Amino acid sequence: MNPRSSGLLLHPSSLPGRWGIGDFGQQAFDFVDFLQKAGQRLWQILPLGPTGHGNSPYQCLSSFAGNLWLISLEELVKQGWLRHEEIGQAPSADHLTEEKVNYTAVTQFKRWCLDRAYDRFREQPSHEQQTRFATFCTTEQEWLEDFALFVAMKEHHGGAPWDKWERGAVLREPAALHRWKQLLHTQVEAHKFFQFVFFEQWRRVKDYANEKGMKIIGDIPIFVAYDGADVWSHPDLFFLDDERRPSVSAGVPPDYFSPTGQLWGNPLFRWERMAEDGYRWWISRVKTTLDLVDLVRLDHFRGFEAYWEVEAGEKTAANGRWVKGPGAQLFVALKDAIGALPFIAEDLGLITPEVEHLRDEVNLPGMKVLQFAFGDSPANPYLPHNHVRNSVVYTGTHDNDTTFGWYKGLQLSEQEVIENYVGHPVQNACRDLMRLAFSSVADMAIVPVQDILCLGTEARMNVPGVGTGNWEWRVKPGALSDQLAEEIKTITEFFGRGKESRKVELKKLSPGVGVA
Repeated sequence: MNPRSSGLLLHPSSLPGRWGIGDFGQQAFDFVDFLQKAGQRLWQILPLGPTGHGNSPYQCLSSFAGNLWLISLEELVKQGWLRHEEIGQAPSADHLTEEKVNYTAVTQFKRWCLDRAYDRFREQPSHEQQTRFATFCTTEQEWLEDFALFVAMKEHHGGAPWDKWERGAVLREPAALHRWKQLLHTQVEAHKFFQFVFFEQWRRVKDYANEKGMKIIGDIPIFVAYDGADVWSHPDLFFLDDERRPSVSAGVPPDYFSPTGQLWGNPLFRWERMAEDGYRWWISRVKTTLDLVDLVRLDHFRGFEAYWEVEAGEKTAANGRWVKGPGAQLFVALKDAIGALPFIAEDLGLITPEVEHLRDEVNLPGMKVLQFAFGDSPANPYLPHNHVRNSVVYTGTHDNDTTFGWYKGLQLSEQEVIENYVGHPVQNACRDLMRLAFSSVADMAIVPVQDILCLGTEARMNVPGVGTGNWEWRVKPGALSDQLAEEIKTITEFFGRGKESRKVELKKLSPGVGVA
């Protein structure tokens, strides 16, 4: 098998489709077909967990559960759990668009449909469906029981953070938990059913991709949200005070971009406590994720070497301190549990020699982002001539502007630097950076779908630090055409990233549609 490969970055929420948000229905299978036509072997996604604050997939209610809004309603109709006419009757159905995700409307609309599906499953279950559901609940029991109870209780309390619930529930007193399980039995079972549906639907998509010779690259954020099932279920694994509130929180120190740093607010792990049981929680987290994807991008990898700790009550991250993380010890435990480590280290930002040593010690590929490459010096590690094989090159990530938007925002002198590097006037920055990525010696190359479509800033997925308008972008129906697939395939094969390492005709490459 050719060690060089390439792929596209697209979260399932960005897939086209009728029901307000991309899902695991036919459009997901169509995207896999597009990837195959385009000669790609990788599909990178963002975390699949249930989104919390700001609809961010990096602020999930659970490190194990799935996002219900990605469930395909059409598939529920096929299962007999939903009637097609019911979909159009759901609240907020007339507020859904194919342009962007309206999360308020999607949440109300899809939850109504999912509730109908659960009622029908409960009233008219087949033996085969019951057996599959029971098997799922048994297999995923380690996290599913607590998660389903957590979400049911959170809904019962009107969405209030768990530290505002009655004290017995906050402290997880056995008598209180037993009482709540009895009171909310139906709601708890419903959430188990929703997760069952999520896992079944996504596994079908993943199996289809694997059958087509493609691997899915998933994502694990290093930290978890405070107001989520992970912290509530395992308070002993986090730095919490007597009221079960974070005593310290995560962030990053002041830098060129922010004079006060960034205060993320995520609770921090008690790594010494985790080490006592051999990092069992992390092993479970990784195993569950690898049941859904083939490779995993480890977000904020530098935090495994050392992380920025800020005392509770601080208004900014300026007065924090560096604290050592678990280092290689965690990865040794993971390797003992799962074998070879199928990870990509997100090693962007303030990277020290110690972080690079850890990455290399555990033999993980790092990331090279071309939007960070220009305007510095010839020694810039993101410039293609400085890449190494054990790395993954990106034109940009979900946190960057699109390549088109980024290039248009550069000063003329900065654009000239890029023209000098590529050796010709830039007619289409998206295609030029894609060719630089694909021509790199890096083993893997990933391009956001926005960049193969040559879209501008309006198609940006996320602007860090901005609380609204993120995670909403969607592909327009018909945009991923056979003609586009053929163009991408030509570039892919030209630079030896096809499925097989074989001799191909070196066709003349067009500059692509659009201008710089």
